[in-house]
Amino acid sequence: MRKLLTTLIFILLAGIAHAEVTPAEVMDDPVLHRRAMALYEDLRCVKCQSETIASSNADWANDARSMVRELLLDGNSDQDVLDFFHGRYGDYVLMRTQFKGAGVLLWVAGPLLLLLGAGVAFGFLRGRSSSLSPEGLTAAESERLKQLLDEQG
Repeated sequence: MRKLLTTLIFILLAGIAHAEVTPAEVMDDPVLHRRAMALYEDLRCVKCQSETIASSNADWANDARSMVRELLLDGNSDQDVLDFFHGRYGDYVLMRTQFKGAGVLLWVAGPLLLLLGAGVAFGFLRGRSSSLSPEGLTAAESERLKQLLDEQG
């Protein structure tokens, strides 16, 4: 019973997460409809900021979905549709960051910061372990260390 309830909750939440496809948005050609649905996921709603036009109910997203359908019906390719929106709204409208210009910085910054952090951690740990070595101790300190180690073991 508990699994059934959990499954129903997830199904309801999944339905909320995406905007409803109205009958007016269903295209007669199933191939064009699938292409349109894929493009909806590739375009960002400029009003909602972090949502695709597929998951947004904003007026702008509705208009954008309508424009995608019109462009596909006019015979445009998927790339033509993306270029149309990119030309009007810039890089922001694309959900996938392009590997050019400032997008290169976004693609490269994560791995570089990871390597930098690993280098700093390695240097810190290496410096810490060398500061704990008994080589820099005076004779009295070395003798005291030897006594303490003999008492323990």
